[in-house]
Amino acid sequence: DSFDILGDGVKELLIGRDDGMLEVYNFESSDDPVLLYDHALSESIASIQGGCVGKDGYDEILACTYSGWLTGLTTEPIYREGGSGEELKLSQEMQSKISSLRSELESLQIKVLQEREKYQQSSQSSTAVSSVPAFSVNDKFTLNKDDASYSLILEVQTAIDNVLVQSDVPIDLLDVDKNSAVVSFSSCDSE
Repeated sequence: DSFDILGDGVKELLIGRDDGMLEVYNFESSDDPVLLYDHALSESIASIQGGCVGKDGYDEILACTYSGWLTGLTTEPIYREGGSGEELKLSQEMQSKISSLRSELESLQIKVLQEREKYQQSSQSSTAVSSVPAFSVNDKFTLNKDDASYSLILEVQTAIDNVLVQSDVPIDLLDVDKNSAVVSFSSCDSE
């Protein structure tokens, strides 16, 4: 998306990448884009949009991730500095926001406990039927021409416990910073 997030009259380029990087570029000072800001999310970004959403006068960048999480980055200051010995007083609006978020969090925690209890009861029933839920897999296998390697990216809307990679030819698995997996090697029986 292109949006004037800085409020200087020049639109910035907002980019959401498959690897979860959210980037803001500026074109004002040169012909080439200049990276102003970047933020790493834990999954690929499906869409990105700039606009005023939460509070009048403060622009935001909204990003929707692969699993449906909506993340917002705002220009609204989130803290205020106080002088020495001064107490920081929250405005009435901020206090109401905090109390609203606390009550929403408490109701969500109650709902989670109720659903867990319902699941436990149904799974221990003698008539319980177990089934694997259907889910879609977002996968990419791309060539990195800089170091002649391939990147395998797998995303699912549930936890991934194991991934089995089987190959007819010897392969080397390289670790990257974003990888949270524990790699284990085993040799196959040639037959």
